[in-house]
Amino acid sequence: MTKQWVAPRPGGSAVFELVDVTVPAPGPGEVTVRVRAAGMNPADAEHTRSGDPADFPVPIGYELAGVVSAVGPGTTIVSGPVAVGDPVLAFRVRGAWTEEITLPAQDVFAKPATLGDAEAANLLLAGTTAADLIRVTGVRAGETVLVHGASGAVGVSLLQQLRSLGARVVGTASAASADAVRRFGGEWVAYGDGLEARVRDLAASGVDVAMDCVGSDEAVDVSLALVADRSRVATIAAFERAADAGIRTIGGAQPESRAFRDSVRQRLVDLAGRGDLVVPVARTFPLAEARAALDVLESGHPGGKLALLP
Repeated sequence: MTKQWVAPRPGGSAVFELVDVTVPAPGPGEVTVRVRAAGMNPADAEHTRSGDPADFPVPIGYELAGVVSAVGPGTTIVSGPVAVGDPVLAFRVRGAWTEEITLPAQDVFAKPATLGDAEAANLLLAGTTAADLIRVTGVRAGETVLVHGASGAVGVSLLQQLRSLGARVVGTASAASADAVRRFGGEWVAYGDGLEARVRDLAASGVDVAMDCVGSDEAVDVSLALVADRSRVATIAAFERAADAGIRTIGGAQPESRAFRDSVRQRLVDLAGRGDLVVPVARTFPLAEARAALDVLESGHPGGKLALLP
C-alpha cells in the first residue's frame, strides 16, 4: 500500500483526501517509480472542480521525479534503457501526489544529474505549455514578444525558451517580480493602468506576438491593441474573451496541443540538463502537508514552483 492524494468527488482542492492505495506491479511498457518529488500546478485542482461524479475518485498530480523501483518485461523509457535505481522524471502522470506509482514508460524520462528532484518534478507541464504557445504563434528570431504574467511558471519558461530562439521579450509582472523577469531574459514592464503606453514606449518598433498567461481583460485588450495579426495572439486562460476576439487558445486536452507537447518533452529535459531551462522552486512541503502547500499555491503569489516530498 502507498499514500496518494485523490479527489473523491467534484469540488477542487477543498475535497482532496490522502488515502491508501495499492501499487500494481508493472507490466510490459510500464515502470514503477518511488516518488521523491511531486510537482504542483493550478491545473491539479482546476480539473477536479466539476465533472461527472461517476468519474471520481480522481488521483491528483501530473508530474513527478523519483527513482525506478520496478521495470515491466521488455520495457524501455522515452530516453532509452532503464533499470531499477535509475533517477527519472515523468509527465503526463495521473496521480503524481503519491509515494509510489506504476506508470506508462512512454511518459518517463531519465532525469539529468544536474537537475534537482523538485525542479525536475515541475519542469514539463509549464515547459510544454510554453513551447505550445511559441508553436501556435510562430515566433521567429528577432521578433518582439509581449508575455503577460512573465513571472509565473509558464511565463518564466517562456522567457527562457524565447531567449533561446533569439526573440526579444517584454514581460508584464508586478514590481516585486521585476528582477525575476530580467533574470530570465525579459524586459520588465508593470501591469496596470497605462500598460499599453508603457509597452509602446519600450518597444517603439512594435510588438509582433502576444502571449497571455493570466487571463485578465487588460492582457487581452492590450494584446489586441498592439498586435495587428490576431492569429499571433494566444492565451492559456482567457477562453471566453478569446472566442469573441478571434485569438488563439491552447490547452493540453486539445488533440493537436497534446500531441505537440508530448513530442517536445525530451527536448525540454535536454535543455534543463544543460542549464538552459531553469525551474525556480520557492518551497517544498511533505506529502502529508499538501493542504498547506495548496494554500500557498492558490494565493496566486508563491514566488516560484512548489513541490511535495513523500
